[in-house]
Amino acid sequence: MNTTKTITLAYTGASGMPYGVRLLELLLAGGNRVYLLYSQAAQIVAHQEMQLVLPSRPKEAEELFSRRFNAAEGQLRVFGREDWFAPVASGSNPADAMVVCPCTMGTLAAIAAGLSQKLIERSADVMLKENRKLILVPRETPFSSIHLENMLKLARSGAIIMPPNPGFYHHPETVQDMVDFVVARILDHLGVAQSLMPRWGE
Repeated sequence: MNTTKTITLAYTGASGMPYGVRLLELLLAGGNRVYLLYSQAAQIVAHQEMQLVLPSRPKEAEELFSRRFNAAEGQLRVFGREDWFAPVASGSNPADAMVVCPCTMGTLAAIAAGLSQKLIERSADVMLKENRKLILVPRETPFSSIHLENMLKLARSGAIIMPPNPGFYHHPETVQDMVDFVVARILDHLGVAQSLMPRWGE
């Protein structure tokens, strides 16, 4: 449970950016290596929801988040949307797991259809074909029957669908408490140690 991992983390243009940023913070704090990808729409959502400017240049994003979260040199790598030489683009060098958080319905549909037109979709496709863990954290409700059918198709293909629905048995007092609940569940599924909250029965 305490072994560090290499995790691909993708941000897309869905609501829920606080989950993704908090997840990045805790993955780096735990000593894990992170490959970060994000779409152009994610840059808009990050600014809208968090007043966070995601740089268009990968190197600038690496420097931004490494400073912000005190990451070790080389611990975080950021790749452009069409960087086909990135390690995440090939099954010969897959990460231990991948999380798309937040995940748009367009991204989810593209993954379900096996499309690989962007690096995020390609990376998710690699996870599925290599039988590695793929976690998708879809945007807010409601979902249409098309959305649900795509989720079912992906679940049958081995992906884990984790809508960010917080529980309330831990008596959250702030929005951050609810964010941490969801992030804790993601970390649990990644096999990454977390102490954000006690588990049921503890």
